[in-house]
Amino acid sequence: MTVFQNDGFCPICEHDVTFIAYNEWLRDHYVCQSCGSVPRERAVMAVIDAYFPMWRELRIHESSPAKGGASRRLALECADYVPSQFFPGRVRGAMVDGVLCQDLEQLTFADESIDLHVTQDVMEHVFHPDQVFKEIARTLKFGGAHIFTVPIVNKLAPSERRARIDPAGNIVHLKPEQYHGNPISDRGSLVTVDWGFDICQHIFDASGLFTQILHIDDLGRGIRAEYIEVLITFKPSGFTALD
Repeated sequence: MTVFQNDGFCPICEHDVTFIAYNEWLRDHYVCQSCGSVPRERAVMAVIDAYFPMWRELRIHESSPAKGGASRRLALECADYVPSQFFPGRVRGAMVDGVLCQDLEQLTFADESIDLHVTQDVMEHVFHPDQVFKEIARTLKFGGAHIFTVPIVNKLAPSERRARIDPAGNIVHLKPEQYHGNPISDRGSLVTVDWGFDICQHIFDASGLFTQILHIDDLGRGIRAEYIEVLITFKPSGFTALD
């Protein structure tokens, strides 16, 4: 069923296209008829183009990339694009079926070695987000950034844990289990945090870096949906890490 459609320009495939919404949940069903991208992917690409127009010349690491959308464009056009997935039980930094194994909580990248970290709907699945924010800050070059999407579901409330790891390594569920799609797991990825707008404070407390939240609403670029925010954490020149 078509809910609505409109013509516009897609930031992913850079064509004049028709966007069609096949379901009222636009975040997953408002699709570019040329490249198949969805709104949050187009929002991420629009932000990368606006803030880092020379991105093709940068070293970009993307954790858990998708097969299409912004991930595909970055892979095709950036010569130093480094995609990774987390493979439990495998050696960090090793190649697994041609894909780099990385744990965001313990990255193997050297200090100040990445221009852009990109994550799309990943940060709601990590068990120790503070450690992830620290690792991203450590590995970013001065002048670099973490550009990412994450569902900010607690619009009027603080961020809330859904699951944690106990000292024995067991998962403790604090709220009913909820899973999102995972490109390398049929079961999906467990949601560990319901983030609120205070995510910026969490990032600062963990890393000392400031974060902007951008909300783009632009039918002309096919960007309209719930949870469409794009966040940018910058590492300025002369930054000194927190102890």
